Parts: sequence; C-alpha cells; structure tokens
Amino acid sequence: MSGGRYNMSEYRHEYKYICSGQQLALIGNKIQGLMEYDKYAGNNKQYRIRSLYFDDYQNRCLYDNINGNDPREKFRLRIYNDNKTYIRLELKKKERGKTRKLSCNIDETLCRKTMQGLFVDMDAVDADVYRKFCLWQNIRLLRPKVIVEYDRIPFVYRDGNVRVTFDINIRSGNCVEKFLDDNIVTRPVMPLGEHILEVKFDELLPDFIYSAIQTQGLRQTTYSKYYMCRKYSIAGGNML
Repeated sequence: MSGGRYNMSEYRHEYKYICSGQQLALIGNKIQGLMEYDKYAGNNKQYRIRSLYFDDYQNRCLYDNINGNDPREKFRLRIYNDNKTYIRLELKKKERGKTRKLSCNIDETLCRKTMQGLFVDMDAVDADVYRKFCLWQNIRLLRPKVIVEYDRIPFVYRDGNVRVTFDINIRSGNCVEKFLDDNIVTRPVMPLGEHILEVKFDELLPDFIYSAIQTQGLRQTTYSKYYMCRKYSIAGGNML
C-alpha cells in the first residue's frame, strides 16, 4: 500500500539524535520548565518499551532503512512496562521525511499466535492495519525478527503535538518467542553512555523548544532502533 493514499497532513516530523548522558541531562534541565512529562510516565518519570519487529524473507524493511528508501513501512508489536493486557500492533510509515503510525489493540492469545509466525484470521480484529498485517504475513511471509527494548523519558507540549523523548539503555534480544516473558535476555546495542533523543511534531517546532535542545555535539541520525538491533545477535555476531 503506497503512502500516497494518505493525506500528508496526517504525517509528523521526526528527528533523531545520538547523544551522551551528559547532553541528555543538560537538555532535560532546560526543557523541564518548558514541557510536561507524559501522563503515562511513572513515578520515576519514565516507562519501558518493548517491541517485536517483523520483516519478510528478503529483509526488505531492514534494507529499506539502510538504503534510505522512500516510502518505507514496518510492522511491530509493542508493550509497555511488561503489561500484557495492553498490546499494540503498529505500522510505522515514513514518506518524504515525515512519519505516521497506524495501530490497533490485540489480545494476548492473538499476539502469541503472531509471535509464532502462525497465519491468523484476517477478520479477528476489525482494523485496516491488522488486515494489512495479515496480508503481508501471507504474501511477503512476514516473520518476527528481533526484540527492541529501552527506557523512555517522555516530555510533551500540547500545542503543536510536540514530543521530546530520551531513549536510554537501548537493548536487543533474539529470543522472539519470549517477547511476552517478564525477563528476557538482551544486550546493549550502542556504545556505553550513548542514547537517542527524538523530537516529533506536527507542523512547527516552537522556537523555545528548538533552542532548548540545541547542544554542542549532538549527532543527527536516520537509522532506526530496528536497524541498530538487527545488526547484532546476542553473541555479538552480524545478523545480516
């Protein structure tokens, strides 16, 4: 399905930066007075995200990211704080430098079937994104490839739907069948002390937020966490 079917006004700007813990602390001190913590952040002002990414037998999603192909799409299952009562199936789309996310809820039983690569009933969930996943599963042979897990410190600014997030402790796991387990084996995928800063907004990023995140040494990146985690196996070998 081409991204051209959708109104580009439904897409959002998304910028990613590699930064150090010191840079995150500096930026965090500046934006705490400008933005609110996301209401879903816990007492420690963060939550854990775990995603299970899918790709086809040609690893098309992976190579689309490596080659910067436009448009590109990928599917994932996602849970928060190990909560198995709230499971999301998401389609992440990128086109003309902007992103869009389509999603629906699925239950644990359906999630486990999907994790096992079993073909599932296209009508089990009344959502276009789910039906498209089933179609890709049958035609492109989508299968689970890698687990991506990290801790997120989220800030929001309601006007303009702005989000600034600090993604720390980014980890990769190969045991895709254990996606819903409480404890899974993972390994870090970034050098010690490096994290990801993400900035997302609809049309305009307010000047005061833009100024707050300007810190010397920030490195913008186009690679996704999926790409970073697919690069390595638990043993440190190349997965490509």
